[in-house]
Amino acid sequence: MTGNAHFSTDSASLWLSPNPSKRWGELFFLFYTPFWLTLSLGIVVPYKLYETFTELEYLLLSLVSALPAFLIPIFFVGKADRSLSWMDRYWVKANLWIIIFSYVGNYFWTHYFFKVLGASYTFPSWKMNNVPHTTFFMTHVCFLFYHVASNITLRRLRHAIAHLPHSLKWCFEAAWILALSYFIAYLETVAIANFPYYEFVDRSAMYKVGCLFYAIYFLVSFPMFFRMEEKASEKWDLSRVAVDALGAAMLVTIILDLWRLYLGPIVPLPEGQKCLESGLPWFSH
Repeated sequence: MTGNAHFSTDSASLWLSPNPSKRWGELFFLFYTPFWLTLSLGIVVPYKLYETFTELEYLLLSLVSALPAFLIPIFFVGKADRSLSWMDRYWVKANLWIIIFSYVGNYFWTHYFFKVLGASYTFPSWKMNNVPHTTFFMTHVCFLFYHVASNITLRRLRHAIAHLPHSLKWCFEAAWILALSYFIAYLETVAIANFPYYEFVDRSAMYKVGCLFYAIYFLVSFPMFFRMEEKASEKWDLSRVAVDALGAAMLVTIILDLWRLYLGPIVPLPEGQKCLESGLPWFSH
């Protein structure tokens, strides 16, 4: 095996990919999740270590959380990846897809959180486009976990409904993606509720309506991310991965902006802020 990944057809698992490289990558991201989750939500937040953090400590926390997702598979190569070039390894493609999608999400969509949901960051941080650098890295590991979890559950669902007519299968998948997207958005909002420096004008409105707005990210990204090298007949190169992630990001941007223009903010905005003007929310300040 050189550049092409061989797909096993004798795997007994209904949850894991028949593609050995994809299976290894998904399991790695899952087993890696407790590390950064325990560090941030099990140590830093409950013990309020963030109270003494400066810009540097916040950045270091995010780097310690995110960088192992890239470094560990380089030095501890999975058996399924040993005969593949680095460009053909699933973990590389998954990281690239999420890098692009989460970067667009932070750089652009965070401003929808400011304008539509009434969110704000008040912790000290170096910023890009008024968005903390810390969130770029933390979003990456969060989204890796969310999308791998989605892959596994979608795969299991497809096995369970394989005997149904196509229209019913589509309905079941759409319903599951909607439910999982909202659940993930709600769970994240609740999980960071004890961190006081990520604030909302009305947290109750965020739980009820804002989580649906956030779920739009995943309504688009979960099924698109799942497609990557799921079929044995399709081999994705890095350029296709990048184009796919950018396409998903553009579709999310369109839907978010339609919400902004036609549904408007879920909370009253501070004096001087506008939401319903034409153009894009990061163009005006």
